[in-house]
Amino acid sequence: MGKSKTKNQKKARTTANHVAEETYGAIPHSFVFHRGQVGKNVGQLISDVRRVMEPYTAESLKVRKKNVLKDFVAIAGPLGVTHFMIFSKTPSSVNVRLARLPKGPTLHFRVLKYALIKDVVSSLKKHRMHEQQFTHHPLLILNNFGSDGMHIKLMATMFQNMFPTINVHKVSLNNIKRCVLLNYNPASQEIEFRHYSLKVVPVGMSRGVKKLMQEKFPNMSKFEDISELLMKGANLSESEAEQDGEHNITELPQVYSGRGNMASQQSAVRLTEIGPRMTLQLTKIQEGMGEGNVLYHTIISKTEEEIQEILNRKEAQLKEKEDRRKKQEQNVAEKKAKRDEHKKKSLQGIKKKSDDAEEDSEVEDPGMQDGQAAVESDDEVAYYRQAVGEEPDEDMFPGARKRRNADKSHGPVKKRKLSPGGSASKDRGAKSPKRVGPGGPRRDGPGQDKQRKAWKKPRDRDKPFGKKPATGGKPFRAKKAGDGENRFGGKKRKFDGKTTGMKNKDRPFKSKSHTGNPGFKKRGPGAKQGFKQKKGKG
Repeated sequence: MGKSKTKNQKKARTTANHVAEETYGAIPHSFVFHRGQVGKNVGQLISDVRRVMEPYTAESLKVRKKNVLKDFVAIAGPLGVTHFMIFSKTPSSVNVRLARLPKGPTLHFRVLKYALIKDVVSSLKKHRMHEQQFTHHPLLILNNFGSDGMHIKLMATMFQNMFPTINVHKVSLNNIKRCVLLNYNPASQEIEFRHYSLKVVPVGMSRGVKKLMQEKFPNMSKFEDISELLMKGANLSESEAEQDGEHNITELPQVYSGRGNMASQQSAVRLTEIGPRMTLQLTKIQEGMGEGNVLYHTIISKTEEEIQEILNRKEAQLKEKEDRRKKQEQNVAEKKAKRDEHKKKSLQGIKKKSDDAEEDSEVEDPGMQDGQAAVESDDEVAYYRQAVGEEPDEDMFPGARKRRNADKSHGPVKKRKLSPGGSASKDRGAKSPKRVGPGGPRRDGPGQDKQRKAWKKPRDRDKPFGKKPATGGKPFRAKKAGDGENRFGGKKRKFDGKTTGMKNKDRPFKSKSHTGNPGFKKRGPGAKQGFKQKKGKG
């Protein structure tokens, strides 16, 4: 295991992280996105511009159709974004807006010409572009921005604030791998945007020595001695001829990456364009995020009276907007007051209702369940019966009466009393005229219609239901209506008093109009039939 960090090491690390956060927060960040339909080529141009602005830009920013400019402004604050580059396309031109957050100004440019990275790289014979170049921000170079005019100075300030500042006394030359060049042409009022890759090579030595320094050993088959290579530099191709001069040779203050680039030595700085390339033209400068007054316009010029009229109209609009806002706030306050008053009245009504309910619940607790109230009423009935010695009135304990009625309605069904000469088997046999016997389902006989009519008569409801006394001491049952006329059987059979199917004790007793009349006698032609069934001749 490694040694644990000491207290001083932890403190130094915390301080370094704090300084790094402050430095990162002070560096400008940018969003590059589009508004509206822009097409495939302009979309690729947006990706290339994001590549130029790395690493302090959102390289994978997702833009949806429903997003508006306020959405980007709202999220820019927490992320520390300071500048917007907004591309748009019209049927006649491609436009770009540079906006400073959060209060502007906004510079509107027209893109006259542009070329993508792939177009620039494909036109070069040998290009230099690798991922390590994009780990640090580019060096900004402004040319010819010292002309008179407030709009020129404002453009220069806007471009300078889009990239991090460089301290020339502390900067590390190895971190500078790219540069962005902005050249302003006062005659045409156009701005040339270029993006280059930097390369530093040593000078002041022969081409042969450079080959040795670069580990590209030349062909020495025609030399007798190595001094010929160092002195003459023969056998070198014309493409490797020197292209450096006073315009790009400088003395390095630091050691730069690459063989032979030593401090206080002469080295040449070479630029290789890597794209994209744009030609911009300023159209107007506007206050705020594209919603304020127009400070400068290249095409339209206004007099002092027109400017004053515009300012007065803008002031009237702001005043009207402020009045609407105050009126809305007043309406909201009134609605809130009405809602609070209604809520107060509702709470008073609920409280009054609950107080009335408590007064009405002195006899019986409304929160008590029915079963508990009934049990307490039964106890009170028992106490009254023991103390007084007689049954209480029905109206004295209503809970107990409800309990008795519930027991009666949900209790077991009382059995019918049998007639004096009958038995249980006879009652079971005579109970249901719809029972299916062992011989199959019952067929309707000639006397069945009469039996049905007799059953439906109202006077039969008051008559007792009885059975004919048995003869011979054998168990028998009353025949069903129409059994005497049913002669479609086969062999003669005797009824032994047993039934098939569901027993009566398993079926609940159902009676519509004869409950409580055990003496009711069944009348009709089927009641007098014998208990034996013979096979008919027909």
